Amino acid sequence: MKLITEKNLSRITIYIFIIIMSSMIFMITYFYVKNTYEDFESEMKVFKEEYYEIKKKTLKKEVDTVLDILNYNIIKTDISLKEQKADAIRLLNNIRFEKNKSNYFFVYEINNIQGGDEFAKLLVNPNRPDIVGRLISTNFKDSNGIKFRENFLKDIREKNESYTQYTYKKPGSVEVQQKLSYFKYYKQWNWVLAVGVYIDDIDKEISLKRKHLESRIKRQVGQNVVLFIMFLSLGILISILVSQKIEEVLKEYENKVKAKTQELENLNKTLENKVKDEIEKNREKEQLLVQKSKFIALGEMISNIAHQWRQPLSELSSILMFIKFKHSINALDNETMQKKANEADVVLDYMSHTIDDFRNFFMPKKEKEEFYLSKVIDSVMTIVSSSLESDKINVDINIDKNIKLRTYINEYEQVILNILKNAKDALIEKNIDNPEIKISAYEEDEYVVLFIEDNAGGITVEPKGKIFEPYFTTKDDSNGTGIGLYMSKIIVDKNMKGKLRVRNTEFGAKFGIHTPKDLK
Repeated sequence: MKLITEKNLSRITIYIFIIIMSSMIFMITYFYVKNTYEDFESEMKVFKEEYYEIKKKTLKKEVDTVLDILNYNIIKTDISLKEQKADAIRLLNNIRFEKNKSNYFFVYEINNIQGGDEFAKLLVNPNRPDIVGRLISTNFKDSNGIKFRENFLKDIREKNESYTQYTYKKPGSVEVQQKLSYFKYYKQWNWVLAVGVYIDDIDKEISLKRKHLESRIKRQVGQNVVLFIMFLSLGILISILVSQKIEEVLKEYENKVKAKTQELENLNKTLENKVKDEIEKNREKEQLLVQKSKFIALGEMISNIAHQWRQPLSELSSILMFIKFKHSINALDNETMQKKANEADVVLDYMSHTIDDFRNFFMPKKEKEEFYLSKVIDSVMTIVSSSLESDKINVDINIDKNIKLRTYINEYEQVILNILKNAKDALIEKNIDNPEIKISAYEEDEYVVLFIEDNAGGITVEPKGKIFEPYFTTKDDSNGTGIGLYMSKIIVDKNMKGKLRVRNTEFGAKFGIHTPKDLK
């Protein structure tokens, strides 16, 4: 008996085609799902390692920020060392750098850097008020038998800092959990400042990330599996349709149209919920961008202060070294001492004046003031001049000293600072030879126009007004939020009843700030 005959040849051909197509689709689906999940596990492993490194950097950044505050307060205030330490302890007892997390600062006052039973006194620990003020030992062991204090103290002696993992009681609980802490030695006061994060908190965040990614992977895999099945079904359908009548083909097509129509109806029913979800996601992104903008502004302020103080600090160091040398050879007479003291007073007065400029600049003022435009430019340059000089950016200022304005001075300065920062970033990003910023102004009948022009090649975005839209930026995520020029536009156009415009010249971008001479 023949298996293949003229009568069943078409049917057997269809069966063979279906078997081959099915095998291929199932094999493709299997290897796709297998490779997708293997890649997912590899990516999660890398993500976890990178996330722990980010947490370590965050801990170090928080301790460094507190140390910067302590150093700043030591320079700025004239209160006693005891009062400074008391203020620092009050501050550290109340700092939480992540909302709804078990993170807190703790401080040791070192008695013996080599360790021992009474190597230090615990000054700050909101989680353990029962041992605050008591002498503690490096021989203390955590629940795993690890002498973590001995471990971090060894690192402190060698490199002034330490990352140490150990078990410790979690706030609001009697349970102990694994904890990762960063310790840093503050030599001025013989303190060790530390802050930590509990591993279970990190694991929860990673778990949430994993669930989110798993959900997305499952959705993608499901979509692709459905797509593969659709291809298989389509192949089978085509092979069957070849052996059927045209009328049957039309009926199948009609059924498919009905199915697609039902899918569209279902999609319309769920569209409203999807739109609501996207709106909520956009709101969350906006909040993150505003928060990032605040941190960037704070970082810029600290960077500018550092630039401004680098030179006077060097001068003070030279004066002190000279006095020390003269004293060591018994050649420090009263006249020399008085001369060097006067020189130091001049430097300190300059540093104090710099702090006043920064404080006045960031102090909110809502009253309109009358001021000379040149004085405002001098105040802004006091803040940014050192930063511009360090990047070898020349600033050419050509302003009539008699030009006056009556408006909101702090907001006006903020607009100038934002535009100067954008100009500086553009010059650095494009690596311009002989970078330069020109600042000029002139008076109209009722307006004062201030121009700020760079030679960075101009704005390539079209239309150019797009740069004033919220959250638009040509910089990467770590350097820009798209908030600065948008806020500047709001300040000038709405608050000051003026106009903020920009155009390209043959050299670069030229911003024009048009403000009324007297804001009513």
